Amino acid sequence: LREASNASEGNQSNATVGASAGRCQGLDIPNELFLALGLVSLVENLLVVAAILKNRNLHSPTYYFIGCLAVSDMLVSISNLAEMLFMLLLEHGVLVMRPSIVRHMDSVIDTLICSSVVSSLSFLGVIAVDRYITIFYALRYHSIMTLQRAVVTMASVWLASTASSTVLITYYHSNTIRLCLIGFFLFMLVLMLVLYIHMFALARHHLHSISSQQKPTTAYRGGSLKGAVTLTILLGVFFICWGPFFFHLILIVTCPTNPFCTCFFSYFNLFLVLMICNSVIDPLIYAFRSQELRRTLREVVTCFW
Repeated sequence: LREASNASEGNQSNATVGASAGRCQGLDIPNELFLALGLVSLVENLLVVAAILKNRNLHSPTYYFIGCLAVSDMLVSISNLAEMLFMLLLEHGVLVMRPSIVRHMDSVIDTLICSSVVSSLSFLGVIAVDRYITIFYALRYHSIMTLQRAVVTMASVWLASTASSTVLITYYHSNTIRLCLIGFFLFMLVLMLVLYIHMFALARHHLHSISSQQKPTTAYRGGSLKGAVTLTILLGVFFICWGPFFFHLILIVTCPTNPFCTCFFSYFNLFLVLMICNSVIDPLIYAFRSQELRRTLREVVTCFW
């Protein structure tokens, strides 16, 4: 994916590059920031996985999906850390390898990164669907989302992510492949938006029903407000962290030589930072808001100390 952006810039004329360079210097992101965010994300998501494995009360499809999301985000962090260390070792001459081996290692790491990203997006959608079923089919939830179906869902996501990522990295120069990735992001965004809006509409309906019968309590108001804030955070973080990168891909397909587009390309490292930040924020939204999970996390941290 990084090479895709470089390739789009390489197709420009020297005059265009020179004109754009004067106006757009890009943003220099220190390697230390990438490493720090990767380590924070790794620790957070590792704690989430450890807590889910430790507490039997968390052995349910909902928390398994959250655990898979944590594993995906953890792999994103590990992959980026591995790539960053690999590049630093090569740049400083500590690691000497033949160019063919370097290209092969780069393809393997890129495939792992892409697979982690696709699986992370997929499990965001799976969690949204799971919450939707929990709210609208509460009495039938355990018959709809059985453990067997949850396992099949998780295995399907991992297999599909690995297979699609291999194809994406192998044929990354193809605009068709980029359009497929863009379409996948838009599908996940629309899916989450529709499901969460429907859930929010149900919450408002319940609030109006209670208001017509009696004055709503302060606790209920607080709960409704908390739910609305949570939904807003979920969609906002998802769009802010992933939107710029996929807009970057759209510009690569539609206007690779346009001065505005080339200026936007120069901030690619910032988009990578936002993607890593999503791996840092995900545990705070999906995991740490659970009282049972927070209690288990305290126990896990206490055991480490």
